[in-house]
Amino acid sequence: MSEKSVTVAGIDCGTNSIRLKVARVDADGMHEVVPRILRVIRLGQDVDKTHRFADEALERAYAAAREFADVLAEHPIDGLRFVATSATRDAENREEFEDGIERILGVRPEVIPGTEEADLSFLGATSVVNRDDLEAPYVVVDLGGGSTELVIGGDGDTKPTTQVQGAFSMNIGSVRMTERHLHTDPPTEEEIAQAVADIDEHIDEAFRHVDAGKARTIIGVSGTVTTMTALAIGLKEYDHTVVDGYRLGLEEAYAVDDRFLRMSRAERREYKTIHPGRIDVVGGGAVVWNRVLARISEAARRDHGTPIDSYVASEHGLLDGIVLDYGRRLLAQR
Repeated sequence: MSEKSVTVAGIDCGTNSIRLKVARVDADGMHEVVPRILRVIRLGQDVDKTHRFADEALERAYAAAREFADVLAEHPIDGLRFVATSATRDAENREEFEDGIERILGVRPEVIPGTEEADLSFLGATSVVNRDDLEAPYVVVDLGGGSTELVIGGDGDTKPTTQVQGAFSMNIGSVRMTERHLHTDPPTEEEIAQAVADIDEHIDEAFRHVDAGKARTIIGVSGTVTTMTALAIGLKEYDHTVVDGYRLGLEEAYAVDDRFLRMSRAERREYKTIHPGRIDVVGGGAVVWNRVLARISEAARRDHGTPIDSYVASEHGLLDGIVLDYGRRLLAQR
């Protein structure tokens, strides 16, 4: 075992939430120093419509960044990487956001393309996969607030599980679908149908780049996936130790997704399992998740005669990929 290690911090700033993780990275992988901290900031508020960050959304992001700065002041690190994704890619005033974050944290956000986001999500999700438990190839679905990444990789043979064979980033997510289509509370059947049509159009395009039919295992990451999994299990409060690695049948997933999609926000508030910052958009995420699962399962049935009948929920995704990739790159420089 190598004695070389680095301690790095990663920040994943998405459309709905921002996350911080600090870990020591060595030849054996990642070892947590500060477990993941999550804050729902809704940075992507109205970005789909205005193409700009709202002032109040920027203030929420800066408040979270100041909190993270306090945490990092207590934990010496060799480097920090701040990655921003879908909403920031679309915002015309993103330089204002980048300047503000740099003033607080001393590092400028990297606005990465969807393809790199997909690669890092796959790296994070598969970094903890036991290859004896899950059949490859894997398709990793990272369902965010503004975008959803589909990535297939790992051939189950001699190549590493982290090898990406195809990836595509779709401009659909829990916040984007809610703001674009699901205006009524609860949403009408017409609104849901419009959302489904929009989602299917994006999946059609994704499948031209990602051969999803080859997949044998679906791994779902992100707040929508883990929240819907917890609800399907029947957890009264969210527990990541139960959700992480849980395999759920697709029929159970479809049922819980449909139920919460059609609920009013007041009804959703009765469930402590749902983070308060997701109450209004969890239905938008559920309809995306339903369609993605159904389409991948059907593609697998067409490809090799057997539909995929379950998925595995993972707490490990883009943030883990950011930390692991950055740590490995720093180690290579030593």
